[in-house]
Formats: sequence, structure tokens, C-alpha cells
Amino acid sequence: MPAAFHAFTIMYGHLPDDRSLPVGFRLTPQDNTFYDLFATSAGHLVTGSRELTALLSVPVEERETSANRMRDHEHAADEATHAIMRRVNSSFITPFDREDIYALASNLDDCMDHMEAAVDLIVLYRIGELPSGIAAQVEVLSRMSELTAQAMPHLRSMRDLSEYWIEINRLENQADELLRQGLIELFHSPHEPLEVLTWSRIYEMMEEVTDKSEDIADVLRGLVIKNA
Repeated sequence: MPAAFHAFTIMYGHLPDDRSLPVGFRLTPQDNTFYDLFATSAGHLVTGSRELTALLSVPVEERETSANRMRDHEHAADEATHAIMRRVNSSFITPFDREDIYALASNLDDCMDHMEAAVDLIVLYRIGELPSGIAAQVEVLSRMSELTAQAMPHLRSMRDLSEYWIEINRLENQADELLRQGLIELFHSPHEPLEVLTWSRIYEMMEEVTDKSEDIADVLRGLVIKNA
């Protein structure tokens, strides 16, 4: 047995795992590529939210072009998710539990999928002027995407993340309120029932995106608790 391992057996009475060692000391190597992969994946949310924001200001006849760009962004996000899954399946040592890696990657992917679905609905229904509440929801979503991307580099240290999930929770509550107010205004408006149903579906899809953004924050919070 190497001298270093012999010293550890004297200190611990057994060969320790990484969790029993002092902070910053590890016996086993880790694949730090995951941090970069998650940063890339979260970056696609920022790109997608910007595309969604831009879509709101273009004429109806030009929205299909924006939707095509959004599909390209979603495909790039899918590839980022696949890269994470390939890496976790081929890595012997991961920086944190595999189920947490899967959960974080899946929620990032779902968030982008719902964003693309919202764009598809807007283009499919060929709505002229969108209700102001939807623009407000997109603004909240954009902020949540930016915060998520900013949080990913902190995965390395598991520090300075509490303000992130607190703000994400506040924004998600704000999105809930926007949904309620938007639906109230729609059902008391003079619009045709089909228009009301159409706009309601878009409101609800936007809410699903913000819900997924909060799910991402919940996974990160769980990671911090586990690795504290």
C-alpha cells in the first residue's frame, strides 16, 4: 500500500472516500467538463428568450422566419443535452450525483422545448397584436433565463447561489400573477371565444416555461444542500 494511503488508514481507520477528506482534497479525479456543458446548455435559454422577445415585435408574415431560427436554437440545445448525457454515461467519476445531472439537464432541455412550443403557437395561430400580458411574461422569462445562465459557473464551488433561487422564485410568482391577470382580462374582453381560447393557451405555455425555470433552480438548491 502506498505511504499516503497507509497514512489515511491510520487517520481514518479505513480508506476514505472523497466526502470524508478535507475540502479541496480528492483521491479520485472528476470530470469537470460537466460545468462547461451546463453553462452551454443554459446559454441556449438566453438565446431562445431573445428570439421569443424579438418575435413579439415582427409582423405576422415575418414570424415564420423567427420560428425557424427558434427551431435551430432548440436543436442546438438538444445537442447540448445529448452531450451531457453522453458524458455522464461514459464518466466513471462525476462532480455530483448522476440523478442530479440527469434532472438538471432534463429541466434545461424542457425549458427550451416549451419556449419553442410557445413560438410555434404564436406563429400557428397567426395572431395579429398579442396581449400586453404576454409581452410581460416574456420579459420575466428573459430575466429568469439570464439568471440561470449566470448561476451555472457557481456550480464549481456550490457557493453564492441562494440569491439566484430566491429571485427565480420571486419571478415565478410574478409570472403566476401575470397569468391570472391576463386570463381575467381575456375572459372579460369583447373578443370572440376562439380568440380568448387561443390567447389563453399561449399564456399557459409561457407559464409552463417559467415553471420549468423554477424547476432548474430547485435542482440547484438541492445540489447545494447535498454538497454543503
